[in-house]
Amino acid sequence: MKRWARRFIAWLGMVSLVVLAACSSAQGSETLRVGEVTRSIFYAPQYVAISQGFFEEEGLTVELTTTFGGDKTMTTLLSGGIDIALVGSETSIYVHQQGSDDPIINFAQVTQTDGTFLVAREPLPDFEWSQLKGTTFLGQRKGGMPQMAGEFTLKLHGIDPHNDLELLQNVEFANIPTAFASGTGDFVQLFEPQASVFEKEGRGHVIASFGVESGHLPYTVFMAKQSYIEKNEELIQKFTNAVHRAQLWVETQPVEEITRAIAGFFDDTDEEIIARVVERYKEQGSFATDPIIDADEWNNLLDIMEAAGELEERVEPEALIDNRFAEQAISALSSP
Repeated sequence: MKRWARRFIAWLGMVSLVVLAACSSAQGSETLRVGEVTRSIFYAPQYVAISQGFFEEEGLTVELTTTFGGDKTMTTLLSGGIDIALVGSETSIYVHQQGSDDPIINFAQVTQTDGTFLVAREPLPDFEWSQLKGTTFLGQRKGGMPQMAGEFTLKLHGIDPHNDLELLQNVEFANIPTAFASGTGDFVQLFEPQASVFEKEGRGHVIASFGVESGHLPYTVFMAKQSYIEKNEELIQKFTNAVHRAQLWVETQPVEEITRAIAGFFDDTDEEIIARVVERYKEQGSFATDPIIDADEWNNLLDIMEAAGELEERVEPEALIDNRFAEQAISALSSP
């Protein structure tokens, strides 16, 4: 599809959303301020919930802002700048470790694997993880979930990330793709769509998935302050209902439909790349098919944080997880 045509369709979609929001407001719609840690195809179910009107049908108007980074997202949530955050669940543990009187509660999971990929400068059809030894590895920010999942994966394959290779962690998240493209590092850990863009341009080659290697975990989750949830249980339930509808929609729809549904949120990304990314994440099961945050996933997260030296003590799931809303959303949608 021509870029101008896609932009026109996206514009029409946004106009429709404004009209829907105005109609909902007239009928008593409630507004929820949601902050996402970054704008990413990885969060496709969230954009589907918006573009397909699932939030509006629950009587909600979602004001979505991108808060750019886990620290900033959590600071904005704690200060009351947003009501709900979409961010890695490890951030709720960091707040808990600081002894917060108003803990951050995870209530609806969106992604269930790491979203990064190992990218090499040259194609390596017979790649083995041992080939990383002695090389320069451009990683992610220390203490962030991508880096912890990356180090966890390296250790699973017998690689000491701090002794067996040169690990670079001093590059800002937004500048990592540029640094690799300019010649820094032999291998790089990248999110999409940068990984697919590099493949298309011949700048790099995806040779492994950290999401596949590190297993299921509550990677990106909707969360809110406990005090907010206690005062707004009906709103949280409606929000979770819409999220689960979007999850089921993403699970059952073909890649082409999902691409059309979210393309308006990625105006600077070719639809071919969006489709490739959606397909890759669907194939490896990155999108959670329900909002439940289960104990096995949570414990895998703790194992990864512990291995990275970022966990002071293990936190029981019930301390920071509230699955009531997820369970009710599943029950409501499964009822005849």
